[in-house]
Amino acid sequence: MTDTTRRQVLGATAALAAAAILPARFAQAQDMPAHERQLHEAARREGEITWYTGQLQAEPSEAVGRAFSERYPGVKCNVVRSTSQVAFQRLSQDGRARTAQCDVFSSTDTSHLTFLKREGRLMPYKPVNAAGMVRAAQDAADRDGHFQVTYLALYMMARRADRVTEAEAPKSWRDLTDAKWRDKLAVGHPGFSGAIGVWAIMMRRLYGEGFFRGLERNKPQIGRSAGDPVTTLNAGERVIGVAIPSAATLYSASRGNPLTLIYPEDGTVISSAPSGAIVNAPHPNAARLFMEFMTGPAYSAATRPFYAESLRPEVPPPEGSRPLNDIRLIAPTAEQVEAEIGEVKELWRDTFGI
Repeated sequence: MTDTTRRQVLGATAALAAAAILPARFAQAQDMPAHERQLHEAARREGEITWYTGQLQAEPSEAVGRAFSERYPGVKCNVVRSTSQVAFQRLSQDGRARTAQCDVFSSTDTSHLTFLKREGRLMPYKPVNAAGMVRAAQDAADRDGHFQVTYLALYMMARRADRVTEAEAPKSWRDLTDAKWRDKLAVGHPGFSGAIGVWAIMMRRLYGEGFFRGLERNKPQIGRSAGDPVTTLNAGERVIGVAIPSAATLYSASRGNPLTLIYPEDGTVISSAPSGAIVNAPHPNAARLFMEFMTGPAYSAATRPFYAESLRPEVPPPEGSRPLNDIRLIAPTAEQVEAEIGEVKELWRDTFGI
């Protein structure tokens, strides 16, 4: 099968899956609640919206754009997808040039949105739909309504189900320091992965620097990104993935790899990714409507086929995962990350020698 054909098949499969889980009342314009209908009427006069995003890969980003335009006929979604840093640089360039191109900005880096808020560049708008989101998304949103969480990434453990049984598997992060896991672990690197940096901050807060010394004695295979252990486990080089992303793991399992998630008893690390409407958005009503869309059930349904966590209780979680409201979630605050990330990177280098 060619790459083009494979992409077409995966896109069609994702669209069918979305249709299967998305009730008609979420997708059809005539069934919109009053607040969305009013915004839709105003947005249709603007005709389009431009979305700068680094939260999702290209295929799911385009799927979101299509789902938005299908739900709100007459409003085209222009998807400008890149890494979060590139998206922020593009937005910064717009600001320096005093041009307004972006309506809604989405990033995996919360500091981008907190900076934009301080600079007065975010529209103070709290979507009505945000009240129906899962607790974790509501709790991580800006209290003043300048940005909302529109993507939640979970980092946990995973096992090769053909080589480690559920009974044998580690139950907590602390278990990873047990000598039985020597030469069996794979993990990313906080110097390259922000997610691993967040995880390392939490481990130091939970168990102190001794945790890392115990982990080092078990000689984990250290990659770069949080997703590298997925490849390592698929290759059979190690059997336990540490701080491994749920979405990438579930996607790999759906392709036939024998991977199973492990939810640590001491907490699954969560990383929240926000979105905000730009204060000088060229299409302000469409921007508000897009924020309603991203905090509503139709968005979670559109991203679910790509194994993104559901932000709405009425949309089931991806196959193989648990509802967010049923998981013990842990995370450092944005202030803690900013203050401690340099320290844990240095601790990592001192402990592991890389």
